[in-house]
Amino acid sequence: MGLFFETLCVRDLRVYAEANDGNVFHYRDKSGLECDAVIHLRNGNYGLVEIKLGGETRIEEGANNLNNLESKIDIKKMKKPSFKMVLTAVGQYAYMRADDVMVVPIGCLKD
Repeated sequence: MGLFFETLCVRDLRVYAEANDGNVFHYRDKSGLECDAVIHLRNGNYGLVEIKLGGETRIEEGANNLNNLESKIDIKKMKKPSFKMVLTAVGQYAYMRADDVMVVPIGCLKD
């Protein structure tokens, strides 16, 4: 189910990104560090997204991965990400964690 959910989420992210003159990419480096979606806007701003079905353990894994990726970005050569987000399947409310990672249920994207 995780791969199916991820595919649906990437589709939705692409629709929203294209409406804002942006693109969605997948990131993976030679060390195996991966990010499910990188939303890149034409003005150079970008955000990092991990997609998880839900549950605190999975959300924590996603947040740790995003923070690890952000720590490897050379901010002398490029901007910091505008946001880091774990996109989940369940929940009624989005919230910001203490480490500046947003946890957002897929249903909140429309708002």
